[in-house]
Amino acid sequence: MATRESELTEAEWEIIQVVWENEPCAAPTVQEKLAARKKWTYSTVKTLMDRMVTKGLLTTERIRNLMLYRAAIRREDAQRGELLKTVKRAFGGAFTPMMQFMVENDTLSQRELNELESLLRRKRRRETKEREK
Repeated sequence: MATRESELTEAEWEIIQVVWENEPCAAPTVQEKLAARKKWTYSTVKTLMDRMVTKGLLTTERIRNLMLYRAAIRREDAQRGELLKTVKRAFGGAFTPMMQFMVENDTLSQRELNELESLLRRKRRRETKEREK
């Protein structure tokens, strides 16, 4: 499975989320799962999925007449790519101004702030232990 950061289009995000939840799966399964929120035809879904194979986002496995798709990237890598793209575009690639914006504009709940503080404490402890080795 690829471990590179990947930037996906909106349509690719829709498809890969279904694949992650149902893999291996066929294009009709993906089209059916998306039918409630997307009015994509089978041919649209199949075309998008084939393009994602070409881009290295999905892999295929043929079983008789059935083409099964699997994700070729991890959810974490796709999320990382999306986050880095957003931070680069909105904050010049700097995370501190992004976090400052989120904290100062009341976009984080108290629970989220507590979780962030806990994450930072754990990260600092890990780094301290690494330096002491």
